[in-house]
Amino acid sequence: MTNTAAPTSLFDTARLGALELPNRLVMAPMSRNRATADGTPTDLMATYYAQRAGAGLIIAEAATPNLVGKTFAGIPAIYTAAHIAGWRRVTDAVHAEGGRIFLQLQHGGRIGHPDNTGHTPIAPSPIPLPGTIHTADGAQPAAVPRAMTVAEIHATVADFVTAARNAVTAGFDGVEIHSANGFLLHQFLSDNTNHRTDAYGGSLANRIRFTSEVVAAVTAAIGPERVGVRIAPGVTANAIAESDTAALYPALVAALAPHHPAYLHVVFADPDSPVFQDIRRTWPGTLIANPYLGWGEPLPADGGKHHAHRLLDAGADLISLGRPFLANPDLVDRLRHNTPITPFRDAYFYGGDATGYTDYPVQALASA
Repeated sequence: MTNTAAPTSLFDTARLGALELPNRLVMAPMSRNRATADGTPTDLMATYYAQRAGAGLIIAEAATPNLVGKTFAGIPAIYTAAHIAGWRRVTDAVHAEGGRIFLQLQHGGRIGHPDNTGHTPIAPSPIPLPGTIHTADGAQPAAVPRAMTVAEIHATVADFVTAARNAVTAGFDGVEIHSANGFLLHQFLSDNTNHRTDAYGGSLANRIRFTSEVVAAVTAAIGPERVGVRIAPGVTANAIAESDTAALYPALVAALAPHHPAYLHVVFADPDSPVFQDIRRTWPGTLIANPYLGWGEPLPADGGKHHAHRLLDAGADLISLGRPFLANPDLVDRLRHNTPITPFRDAYFYGGDATGYTDYPVQALASA
C-alpha cells in the first residue's frame, strides 16, 4: 500500500501485506471477557467475530502470551493447546464468512492481580496502579508489581514470539503487538511507570528498547507482513502519564520502521495533532488510525463516519472503530448506505452471555 495520497472513501479496497481488504474499516480490538476461566475462547466468541466479518480487517481482542501477563477475569490467552484450538474455531468461523482476522497480543504488566493469575504482577518498576483491579471475586486493590529482571524481559520477548507462532497455528492472518493503553510495553515507554536505571530505562532509546525487541523478534519469527503494532500517544489509560510524548513517539516509530511491520495502529488519533502528523510523516508503511468517539458517551449518529474521513484526509490508510462494530455487526453496510446506527448497551461490555454480545441486530437493506 502506498501513502502518496489519501483514499477517497472508507469503502475503497486496500492491501495489507498479503491480504486484500474489501474496505478500509477495521474492527478495533475490544476486551469482552467471554473466555473461559483458563483463557480458552468459546463458541460464542466464534459467533461474535463471524458476525462482524464484513470489516476489512478484524483485530481480535487482547490475548495474553503467558499466565503472569493476564489482566482481568474472562480474557483469552494464546499459550496452551486448548487456547490454540479455541481460537481456531474463531478464525475458521471468520474465514468461512470471507473475513480477515489478526489477534492482539497483550501482556498486562502491573495491570494484573494474584487473584487472577496466582502470581505477583511484573512491570518495569515496582510502581502499582492507583486504584483497583477487577477479579473474579470483584474489585481488589492493585498489587505492587515486581520489577522485571533483564532475564525476565528476554523471556517475555520469547513468550511474545511463541504466542505469535501459536496465533498463526490457530489460523490468524497476523498479530498485533499491544504497546498502548497502559499495559506492559506502554509501561516501559512511559517515564511515570518506568524508573529503571539499566538499558531499559531512563533515556528515550532505553525506554523504547523493549517494544522494539518484541517487534523485531516477532517479525523475524512469523514475517513482518503478519505483524502490526498498536500505540497510544498521550493516552492516559491505566494511569499512564507521559512527560515527553512529542519526542517519544517519533523515536519509537523510527525504531520500528526497519522491521517493516504490516501496519502501525494509533489509538485515539487526532488529525490536527502535531504528534499524529509527525507519526504519519515518519512512518513509511500502512497507518491505521482509531478516532476518539468519546468514552461513556453515545455513539455519533453517523457511527463515526465523519471522524473516519477526517483521518483518511490526514493521511491514515485504514480506520479502526470499536464500539460502533460492537453494537453493529453489519457496520460496513450501515455506513455505506447511511442507515441508522444501533446504540450500544454498556452494561454488557465485559463478561456475561450472548446478551449485549451476539444479539445485536443486522439491518435488512433495501438494496441488498
